[in-house]
Amino acid sequence: MQKILYVLLLLLISGNTYAALNVFACEPEWAALTQLLAGNQVSIYTATGPLQDTHQVQARPSLIAKARSAQMLVCTGAELEIGWMPVVLRESGNSAIQLGSSGHFEAAQYVTMQEVPTRLDRADGDVHAAGNPHIQTDPRNYLPIAEALSKRLIELDPASSQLYQQNYAKFNQQWRAAIAKWEKQAAPLKGVAVVVQHKGFPYLNNWLGLKEVAELEPKPGMEPSAAYLGKVLNDLQQHPARMVMRAAYQDGRPSEWIAERAHINAVTVPYTVGGTAQAIDLFTMFDDTIARLLAGLK
Repeated sequence: MQKILYVLLLLLISGNTYAALNVFACEPEWAALTQLLAGNQVSIYTATGPLQDTHQVQARPSLIAKARSAQMLVCTGAELEIGWMPVVLRESGNSAIQLGSSGHFEAAQYVTMQEVPTRLDRADGDVHAAGNPHIQTDPRNYLPIAEALSKRLIELDPASSQLYQQNYAKFNQQWRAAIAKWEKQAAPLKGVAVVVQHKGFPYLNNWLGLKEVAELEPKPGMEPSAAYLGKVLNDLQQHPARMVMRAAYQDGRPSEWIAERAHINAVTVPYTVGGTAQAIDLFTMFDDTIARLLAGLK
């Protein structure tokens, strides 16, 4: 009997020592990055799907329940989740992941933000005070984010610090090599004029040197009317583009309308992990993005 109790005690101690850190990830890209850095040391719940508009998420009871048991929250920040995250945090009552706590991680804090507005006016559409929050489309942004995230994981789980350090070093080396490969492959895209359906590509454009000449939304987050699309089409006669881009989660009809009439290709990029069948992780997400953009030139 004493031997059995001793074994049970060892199992309980072992279970506590190697218990996974519960992580609430707002978007698939941060779930994927956290998994690469933490491996089996984390149990990750992803709050949004790859074909879901993260601006339009509802603070469902299931999200609140998952947040209630989380020890760490990993989100974009920069007001991307402003429509639902404050409710989730408030209703969860979980002090471990509230803003300002060590368990609250916002990726946008570690990159240089683009399109920071000089004024804030609701008449300008879906504009974010901190800048454009779609930081996940430039792979260079993942380098400082991964470094900060690995340090935060160590802070929350110091017993596994060696694992986190090793995983970060491996990711950093492989990711830098991948960026060099992608930039070499994407060289033909530099200076190419593009139309975007939603103003969600400034980081991708900046990285690859794409030249954005038009947007299909009259204002960020506002669906285009037929009249507005006609205006864009007319403008393209003066400033031609090679392709029109949209994120996989978006309705493709505006892009297809322009593509057909302007005689250019409509390109759908994954935008996040899982956005296309080929984008199964962070590495293949950018593999597929580059491949689709190059195909758009043909």
